[in-house]
Amino acid sequence: MSNERLIYLPLGGAGEIGMNAYVYGYGAPGKERLMLVDLGVAFPDMDGSPGVDLIVPDIDWLVDNVDRLDGIIITHAHEDHIGGLAHLWPQLKKPVYTRKFTAAIGRLKFEEAGLPQDAIHTVEARPAVVQIGPFAVQFMPVSHSIPESAMLVIDTPAGRVIHTADFKRDPTPIVGEGWDDAAMAALAAEGPVKAVMCDSTNVFSPLPGRSESTLAEPIAELIRAQPGMVVATTFASNVARLKTLAEAGVAADRTICLLGRAMRRMVTTAQETGVLTGFPRTVSPEEAIELPRRNLMLIVTGSQGERRAASAALSRGKYLGIELKEGDTFLFSSKTIPGNERDVLKIVNALSEKGIEIVDDNNGKYHVSGHANRPDLEAVHRLFLPDMLIPMHGEHRHLREHTRLAHEAGLASTVATNGTMLDISGDVPVVVERIQTGRVYVDGTALVGAMDGVVRDRIRMALNGMVMVTVILDEQDEPLGEAWVELMGLAATGLGDRPLAETMEQELTEFLEGAGGKVLSDDDKLDEALKRIVRQVAMEEIGKKPEVRVVISRLATE
Repeated sequence: MSNERLIYLPLGGAGEIGMNAYVYGYGAPGKERLMLVDLGVAFPDMDGSPGVDLIVPDIDWLVDNVDRLDGIIITHAHEDHIGGLAHLWPQLKKPVYTRKFTAAIGRLKFEEAGLPQDAIHTVEARPAVVQIGPFAVQFMPVSHSIPESAMLVIDTPAGRVIHTADFKRDPTPIVGEGWDDAAMAALAAEGPVKAVMCDSTNVFSPLPGRSESTLAEPIAELIRAQPGMVVATTFASNVARLKTLAEAGVAADRTICLLGRAMRRMVTTAQETGVLTGFPRTVSPEEAIELPRRNLMLIVTGSQGERRAASAALSRGKYLGIELKEGDTFLFSSKTIPGNERDVLKIVNALSEKGIEIVDDNNGKYHVSGHANRPDLEAVHRLFLPDMLIPMHGEHRHLREHTRLAHEAGLASTVATNGTMLDISGDVPVVVERIQTGRVYVDGTALVGAMDGVVRDRIRMALNGMVMVTVILDEQDEPLGEAWVELMGLAATGLGDRPLAETMEQELTEFLEGAGGKVLSDDDKLDEALKRIVRQVAMEEIGKKPEVRVVISRLATE
């Protein structure tokens, strides 16, 4: 009996939407050769991570074992699968393998970050094979809401694994390859499948997924009926939707203008790599201003309420000289990702105040999901009939429901959240280890650990305000002058309209004048006493307990 094993370890994306990162390993326990699939980001919110730009998975375990890592695979170019690559690759420095369009997006990111673009290798679709350590990997084309998504066919000494990545069963996705039933059946007929790691995003959606091609006519009808300018927003990466929207606009006798750097870059990259052809002619914002509003359609970034994107800018006022007016129409051809509702509503309300007609996708008429719904997931289960099915890409509730669905079909399954290392060598998955995982914040150009306290301090200051106290002592540890206070994020006045800073300074000065030498000569004791006084005064005066920082300056003895 071999003492080698096949392991699966999610570091991100299992128990959450976004930040996908999955490790496969084969070999003796603790000595497995490793392969990483995807390295994505999640997006911050002002409540839980103020000031943060992006969130990436904690890959400390992988860094500690980087000598065993043979390569990185990126399944497709969505940010939750590729967005962390440029930020974290310098800690790994291993070759990256992906398809042509995704490679082009990755190289742009590496160029911006000053990283070697030749670290990213372009691979062809199945039947081409890439050997990464003990893993022979084929990129099986699947349809999704971005071109050239790939299901991974991973052959290992312990058997075949199917890593679905993000997919939908759409034979006519407008741009990119469609779901090919015959090709999938041929793949399934090749032999037994040890495990399927499966997308769980839409496990609660009871109806079969709809094709991207079903949207063209409803969107065209909507645009034709509008008297003013039409603006539509969707994910910049959804190249097929961009083409659907643009063609619908042209069919309604409108000229198309793309607004937003990410959107223009996606279209350009898709055209340069050959995955997008026949995209309608577009005009610049300067040219758009000169056109009659009835003959203009804008396709803009910011479907998730991003405050710096084109949608938010238009809701606030002019953007590149273009302004929305009463009688114009704004279409959200997208689904709001959970957690982004408040930011999207800000834009909706700002548009409403301008008299803009807002059309969203509550009825499913103008948007289809890029993920497989429940019946489509069940069809994939039946197609491959694996020994085991491991749900991934979903919140805990999605993983749990998907596991239940697998059990109903007679498949071995378990919920494996981030940090759960599974041995999948046998007939059933076995938890063999729990790895410490978490998240890392991309804060400007720095990577900040979630437990480092940086974001926690920001939250505390945001909730409670801050007080800076400065005192000066002479060489005999006697106070020189009064203490002084600076307030940040606090009300200026307290009870009886007394200035809060003056009240604090009075209390602190009285304490310093009466304090004994043991306290005044000990910085730690003095710091603690001054903080206690400030918090007590703040609570009595304004009902807040602020963060306090104390600066103690001692004059040097000559």
